[in-house]
Amino acid sequence: MGERQTKRLTVKFIESVQKNPPAKPTEYPDGDGLFLTVRPTGSTSFNLRFRHEGRPRNYTIGPAALGLAKARELAREALVQIARGKDPGAIKKERKAAAEAAKRDTVAAVVEAYLTAPKPKAKAKQWKPAWAKEAERLLRVEIVAKWGNRRLIDITDDDTKRLIQAIAKRAPTTANRVLAVWSGLCNWAIKEKLIAASPAHGVDKPGAEKSRDRVLDDRELAAVWQASKHLGWPFGPMVRLLMLTGQRRGEIAGMRWQELDLDNATWRIPAERSKNHLTHQVPLSPQAVKILRTIDHFAGADFVFSSGAAAPSGFSRAKARLDQKIVELRGAEIESFVIHDIRRSVASGLGRLGTPLEVTEKILNHTSGSFAGVVGVYQRHEYADEMRTALDKWAAHVEALVSAPASNVVELATARA
Repeated sequence: MGERQTKRLTVKFIESVQKNPPAKPTEYPDGDGLFLTVRPTGSTSFNLRFRHEGRPRNYTIGPAALGLAKARELAREALVQIARGKDPGAIKKERKAAAEAAKRDTVAAVVEAYLTAPKPKAKAKQWKPAWAKEAERLLRVEIVAKWGNRRLIDITDDDTKRLIQAIAKRAPTTANRVLAVWSGLCNWAIKEKLIAASPAHGVDKPGAEKSRDRVLDDRELAAVWQASKHLGWPFGPMVRLLMLTGQRRGEIAGMRWQELDLDNATWRIPAERSKNHLTHQVPLSPQAVKILRTIDHFAGADFVFSSGAAAPSGFSRAKARLDQKIVELRGAEIESFVIHDIRRSVASGLGRLGTPLEVTEKILNHTSGSFAGVVGVYQRHEYADEMRTALDKWAAHVEALVSAPASNVVELATARA
């Protein structure tokens, strides 16, 4: 190893030798087998020499940054292990291996492995892009944020129950979703032999989910339209197109210029972007075309509502600003609603205007209801003309609502039906 000195170690001496390291590796003993190794580069380490089972051993305690007092303490602990016939070096390796294994078994690590693992073909349909994205969000936001550094094997059903109940107090539906994705992960972990039993087993949903039936009336629709004008691009025109077309939020947000034929007032949603994986032709009313013609087409941009390579996000913040602007314009808030309620409100409004149910379902691109089962197989009429007539009539109705003074907005749909 190099030269071996006989001086007793002191803090001052260690600092000195670190500043002026020897020309070759040198060992400085401290007694009872402990010594400091200093290399020409200035790197240092505390080591312990001992014999185990008749053979010499060298145990690295750690860098000099530990401090002399701590190094002596660790050396004494190692000497106790040696006196009991154990090898402190082997014990250190075992502890390190256990720590590495524990890192792989943490909830955060298991979540990453689960999300990247191939899904069984039988469950492929359950992991459609939209649900996969939501499942990943819930696992990261609700599970990893809470338990990320804990080992999965240490999570109990009581832990799960307390977490789900806490989430349910602020968002019952979210609690149900979290329990579902957490259960799925735990079942996968059992198959991977990471755990023997699921900590989600026996934990009940906090409550039955209710289908939303919120429908905005004419006064509320007018308020939303007026408030949306203050959101600016992209969310302002997006909200107004939601109100005019009745399409899904994600379909509007992901609208691409190549999908539009404004000269023929048509929007073609490709199968890969529609919820039912069917191409959907949406007739655009004059009011919808007018909105789209006012939007700048950024050079090289595919998305109508984004100048970048991805569709816009941030709907939660935009919805909060929309709610605030409604209050400012009306002097009072309206009953709580979510963006998807606009789509339901359009469907309801079309019905009040006398639109046949099958035409409304075609506008919404539904494959259930009037077009379920054998009817959907043999019914090939696309209702293109009927859809255009209905959406033009609806757009005219909305235009009348937002053009009238707020105090005079009435339920015009009933009168027109």
